[in-house]
Amino acid sequence: MSTTSSTNEKSARRRLPRAERQSQLLQVAWQLIRAEGTDALTLGRLAEEAGVTKPVVYNHFVTREGLLAALYEDFDLRQTALMDAAIAASAPDLEAKARVIASSYVDCVLTQCREIPEVLAALSGSRQLAVVKRQYQQVFIDKCQRLLQPFLGGKEIGLAPMWAMLGAADAVALAATAGEISAEQAATELEQVILAMVARSQ
Repeated sequence: MSTTSSTNEKSARRRLPRAERQSQLLQVAWQLIRAEGTDALTLGRLAEEAGVTKPVVYNHFVTREGLLAALYEDFDLRQTALMDAAIAASAPDLEAKARVIASSYVDCVLTQCREIPEVLAALSGSRQLAVVKRQYQQVFIDKCQRLLQPFLGGKEIGLAPMWAMLGAADAVALAATAGEISAEQAATELEQVILAMVARSQ
């Protein structure tokens, strides 16, 4: 039995509430991707590693694509929670808000620096991912618009600049993940993009 299976054997034997079981399965899936990459991630392999029967896993995710989409959703929900906590603790000025948006985004991607790019690559071209990803991108854009609105003097940031900012966020975060730039450089550049976007919209 693998190390991952041994680690999860005790919790797998217990009958867990659905939400708790799904959380456990996602945790095991992240561990498997971290150890072996997404090519190793199948519903059958996940069942084996989690110490549960295949029907349990199929009941939660239906398909491998559904599992990968659930992993992306899990990642995005944790990113949102971390950002919300950082925003709540930040100073009320524009520079502080821009800094926390930038650093939170970069830090969260780096937390799962190998796994999330692999999940996105595995789901490339998937209609299900496109729907899920667009949903969470829109939530992020809405959050940033609300956060930056007080600094616009009654004006608004259009959607085009927001999508450009999100593209920049993905680009610098992935560059930091690949080791091409540091996390600090990525966050600093993204902060400057946000500040410039606000300045143009005032």
